[in-house]
Amino acid sequence: MPSLPWIERTPGAPYFRTSEGEPWTPIGQNDAVSWPELNGLFRRRDLTGVEQHLRYLRGHGVTCLRLMLEYAQGQHRYLERPAGQFNPAMVRLWDDLLDLCERNGLRVLLTPFDTFFTWIRWRHHPYNRRNGGPCAGRNQLLTCLATREAIKARLDFATRRWGSRGVIFGWDLWNEMHPAHGGNDPTTFGAFIDDVGPFLRALEIELHGRAHPQCVSVFGPELLNHPQIVDPIFRHPHLDFASSHFYEHGTIDDPRDTVAPAVSVGRLTREALRHIADQRPFFDSEHGPIHRFKDRHHTLPEPFDDEYFRHIQWAHLASGGAGGGMRWPNRSPHVLTAGMRRAQRALAGFLPLIQWDRFHRRNLNEEVEVDGTTWATFACGDAEQAVVWLLRRTVRSADGRVEEGPGAPLTLGVPGLAPGERRVVLWNTREGQVQGELRATVAPDGILRLTLPVSGADVALAIGLPEHG
Repeated sequence: MPSLPWIERTPGAPYFRTSEGEPWTPIGQNDAVSWPELNGLFRRRDLTGVEQHLRYLRGHGVTCLRLMLEYAQGQHRYLERPAGQFNPAMVRLWDDLLDLCERNGLRVLLTPFDTFFTWIRWRHHPYNRRNGGPCAGRNQLLTCLATREAIKARLDFATRRWGSRGVIFGWDLWNEMHPAHGGNDPTTFGAFIDDVGPFLRALEIELHGRAHPQCVSVFGPELLNHPQIVDPIFRHPHLDFASSHFYEHGTIDDPRDTVAPAVSVGRLTREALRHIADQRPFFDSEHGPIHRFKDRHHTLPEPFDDEYFRHIQWAHLASGGAGGGMRWPNRSPHVLTAGMRRAQRALAGFLPLIQWDRFHRRNLNEEVEVDGTTWATFACGDAEQAVVWLLRRTVRSADGRVEEGPGAPLTLGVPGLAPGERRVVLWNTREGQVQGELRATVAPDGILRLTLPVSGADVALAIGLPEHG
């Protein structure tokens, strides 16, 4: 089986590329080995069905799955049981899954633990000292030295067995790092990263001659509760990219319409990029209607959820994130809809319109000029290129979706570009196809002024030099 090229940071640009120099964008979602579409892996009950699903994902533009080596909602998918002894059935499951992903051109972002269910089902977990594990309490998961050694041993096992291959995109060293995992002390974040990150990097360089990119994820609202964790999440020198989970209360976690969540994603992405000082990539690696689903026990109606999903991914990309963010399904059954897959394919179709390997973007959400208050704007750009997404905010259906509006010219000003001619491609985000194309000239003041015939609910713009495309 031919191996996939490794993924690495693009030098000088806040995106990713393959080791062969081709731009690469994480498009995908969170999945779990016990959820419906991957459940056939366990004891090889339906490998054919799983491969058919992975092939379907690849055909819809998906490039990456975020997965937990251990999803602990039940007691039959522990990677180690007891601690230090790796479950042969789970090891074989991961052998099969990574082989199938590689064969179908998909990569995985791996995190070693499902910290949510590890926390709430701690009495069952193999790392619990009462079960023969190393840790006296779940509030010591980040600080207990014996537990730290067990975590490193798990990563050691994983990279020795699977880490030599490009099917691994990167490591999320700790899923939703939280002060509660370290005795409610936010300063434990840096110490954990200082220990575990360099250990894994040095081991991978020794074994494979190079190391996969690393991040640590965080439950986004905790950045407000504990401002001191901003530094390790977004700027730690041992991490390669940054990731946050967009679960803002009242907009993203329990949406009433499909515009407010997108506006929140644009603002949260802008704030994240403001924290980053070294052009490392950023993307949201979890989002979704978690409060509506988990606490209120309600699955969003599919047409509403499809639009909510599509709006979030375009707000994320256009605001400067790498890709469209990664949804946690929060549906019953726990899978993405066909409409969400079409939205991913439409996003993937847009990507070749931008030269990501030379895109030194900054967020322009608040700098873009648009006439009136009809449109919410999401944008990022540099001297040569820009991505803009316009979302109609004033015309709503009874259920909170955006309706098509009356056709009218829209005047738009995109700042920060070097003077000269630009190619502007209008992209239909619903259909995933070019909606129009024009040539325009950036004025001496660095602003590209456009008058666009926009009649739909939203439109994306790819702005670049004429010779590209």
